[in-house]
Amino acid sequence: MEKRCHEPFLELQTMNAASRFTAIVLAADRTGRDPVATAAGMACKAIVPIAGVPMVIRVLDALEDSGEVDAIILCGPPPSAIADCPELERRIGSGRVTWVPNLDSPSRSADSGLAQCDADTPVLLTTADHALLSPAIVRHFLHAARLAQTDAAVGVVRHEDVAAAFPGVGRTVIRLGDGGICGCNLYAFLNPRGRGLVAFWQQAEDLRKQPWRLIAQVFGLRMVLSYVLGRLTLGKALHRVSARTGIRVQPVFLPYPQAGIDVDKVEDMRLATSVLASTAPPADGDRQIRPAAKAENPPAEKR
Repeated sequence: MEKRCHEPFLELQTMNAASRFTAIVLAADRTGRDPVATAAGMACKAIVPIAGVPMVIRVLDALEDSGEVDAIILCGPPPSAIADCPELERRIGSGRVTWVPNLDSPSRSADSGLAQCDADTPVLLTTADHALLSPAIVRHFLHAARLAQTDAAVGVVRHEDVAAAFPGVGRTVIRLGDGGICGCNLYAFLNPRGRGLVAFWQQAEDLRKQPWRLIAQVFGLRMVLSYVLGRLTLGKALHRVSARTGIRVQPVFLPYPQAGIDVDKVEDMRLATSVLASTAPPADGDRQIRPAAKAENPPAEKR
């Protein structure tokens, strides 16, 4: 009798453990002279301190403290840079973090990280310059991704929310018919098919700062016209990606405007430092910034 009472609990524990993610963190610089690393006098951007803590350590802590991640694979930085971050060196040496060398582009590094993961393990992909990442953001994104019944999920935030929380801060904005959005460097691959999105990314990564060229080369002239006329919605764009790749992709709109801030420029470094220095951690250790009002994801667009 006692055994039967505990069986559902044990089954739930097993399901929860099986659904935890392996996280891949991209931690190499895109260029040989990264402006943030240069300004901070560091060998690599990932180890630049923000409010006293290296960015990569902030990201690793957010992932571990989320309770959603079982293992972490770090792609980069190079060994010479790791030596300048004793805490990162300690975590790699203890096996707490698995390090693999970065390749010549973010998408190829991501593919290399995926090769280290079991085929049936869900994967979270993010970057080491996500200095404002928190356990709450990770939990919200992965919970919504699981509920989306999709192969892959992409984290986004509304530009209006970022602009309201951080007035005057410039971000890369994709302006669509249903509003401007900012990427969050958060991607969830829920199954092996979802991982195929990385191959699609390899075609598009060099065009991310030029949305109209990305749309022309990846989506075709009809989509370009729709984009120019302000009629292209996020749902239509992702439906086109799904049609082209056979991978179901859904957006996850995050209610945290800080999720749209990564440290690409010296101004971003100053902003992140200011935000973290002025935000006291609550009792659970999760530094919080007030979420934007819009928390729910929009309904999936009809196909």
